[in-house]
Amino acid sequence: MEDTRDTGDLNANLSCPSTGDPQLDTTVQQWLTWDRNPRTRAQVDSLVAASRLDDLRSRFCSRLSFGTAGLRAPMGAGFNRINDLTVIQSTQGLYAYLCRCFADFNSRGVVIGFDTRGQEESGCSSIRLAKLTAAVMLSRDVPVHLFSSIVPTPYVPFAVRKLGAAAGVMITASHNPKEDNGYKVYWCNGAQISSPHDKEVLRCIEEHLEPWSASCWDQDLVDGSSLRTDPLIQINSCYMDELTSLCFHRSLNSSCPLKFVHSSFHGVGHSFVQEAFQVFGFAPPIPVPEQKDPDQNFSSVRCPNPEEGESVLELSLLLAERENARVVLATDPDADRLAVAERGDRYGWKVFTGNELAALLGWWMFFNWKENHSDPADSQKVYMLATSVSSKILQALARAEGFNFEETLPGFKWIGNRIHDLSKTGNRVIFAFEESIGFLCGSMVPEKDGVSAAVVVAEMAAYLQNQNLSLNQQLQNIYTTYGYHLSKTSYVTCNDPPTIQRVFSRIRNFEGDGLYPKVCGGLRVIHVRDVTTGYDSSRADLRSVLPVSRSSQMITFTLQNGVVATLRTSGTEPKIKYYAEFCAAPGQSDVCRLEEELRKVTAALLDEFLQPDKNHLIRLFI
Repeated sequence: MEDTRDTGDLNANLSCPSTGDPQLDTTVQQWLTWDRNPRTRAQVDSLVAASRLDDLRSRFCSRLSFGTAGLRAPMGAGFNRINDLTVIQSTQGLYAYLCRCFADFNSRGVVIGFDTRGQEESGCSSIRLAKLTAAVMLSRDVPVHLFSSIVPTPYVPFAVRKLGAAAGVMITASHNPKEDNGYKVYWCNGAQISSPHDKEVLRCIEEHLEPWSASCWDQDLVDGSSLRTDPLIQINSCYMDELTSLCFHRSLNSSCPLKFVHSSFHGVGHSFVQEAFQVFGFAPPIPVPEQKDPDQNFSSVRCPNPEEGESVLELSLLLAERENARVVLATDPDADRLAVAERGDRYGWKVFTGNELAALLGWWMFFNWKENHSDPADSQKVYMLATSVSSKILQALARAEGFNFEETLPGFKWIGNRIHDLSKTGNRVIFAFEESIGFLCGSMVPEKDGVSAAVVVAEMAAYLQNQNLSLNQQLQNIYTTYGYHLSKTSYVTCNDPPTIQRVFSRIRNFEGDGLYPKVCGGLRVIHVRDVTTGYDSSRADLRSVLPVSRSSQMITFTLQNGVVATLRTSGTEPKIKYYAEFCAAPGQSDVCRLEEELRKVTAALLDEFLQPDKNHLIRLFI
């Protein structure tokens, strides 16, 4: 990418044609006063000259805020975009807040990592934004542990805990479209920041909008500073050492006849997954050649999200068929998520949902834990966690096997912080997940981890192969034992926030003022939980146990037939997601009937509640 360093006084001529909107003119002028990136400045000039007022307002009339995965937005000019200036502002605010929270901040420092993203038009790239993050901290004499090359997202929180840092920053937009980037913040416990830290950091950002000095723009500052260290070798070595704690059957792995294919989706995962396989005693997985190297354009996929299923796994599945490999593993671009597909003898390729993989991994982790803990009383300190929109299958396992299960709000930041809280009282989380293919096996790091999950799935597949079972056959065994948990997850896209507000307002007043729907798909609604407002009809005090989250929309319906259905807004993309799950008791084996009831509820969620045609919502077609 072309060098975009400041080569002179870019602010010598601040005159900019008027947009005709005085408030917008003031905001744009402020941007031009502060920004030193010639490419983003040129974007602004071009937009003003073309009178692109809606685009300018979108970029300049609001600011970034923390969602379920930190700050995330398209790259480009504007206070509501990811770029040099907003990253410098965010880091100045983060520095100010950390100074308030840690008396020893200037000795603990911060960890900084980055993925493969970049954009020619704006001159932004993850490595550049990481170096600017480091420059701000170094300008205030804060030690910086900046990785020298791309790393999986979980390496940053892992390093925060290992190095005793005050915080960590990962520059990534994970599986978002190529136009996006993000700024993910981790606290000293290794978990993503949540309330009240996120709100306090935003407040501090607002108090430190003007770049402090020219040093904040100097991405070369990291090369000459004695306060900068590169933790890559040390952290990778520690990570791989600790990964062995999740390896239970190494002798089987070394003689495993299964072949595995791995795609890193043009991201960071290739070399790390290869090494993890060797740690477990496996031969390295076969890489998808078109996708193993970093590519900021994600050239071989229509979108870089393996959660989209078979349509984006096409190259992996074709390679697996050529190589006679039975299992395909795909990590997303920052390697914190994992998709898995298995070829069956009769049914072709089975791409597992996040909920199905969680059923398998939850069973596997408890199966191996039980092998090493013969006293049933030990299970009283064992926990599994899931987000509230994820399958209840772990709850069924917990009830049957005698361990503990808890739900959190959507977003792994809630899981990570709950893991930390439980560990302080001597409890142990052995598995946690969110349905969007985010898994944590063990508690090496309080963040979802596609690298460790990939090799754990491989070992589970090898063990089951030795028992003459496939992953899918074992999934059916789990459902037979603990009850079928059939789920459907999808989304509609909405780029207009006021429309989203209207949709959810209508649901909250469906039967009249303040009255939620009484029926969904012809079935009676017996409970409603609205985390946005804190309402829960199932509780005597009508208050939700889950924390109130007013910054996002989320309503859950429990129906008379046992289906649990949720509507929520995404914290990272312009989507309304909908989830439905049929939790059947053990012994209910008429899967076709269960699937049909689930289909009716899902259709009702979409057509009766969201009304995509009337509200101009874009449906997902796969």
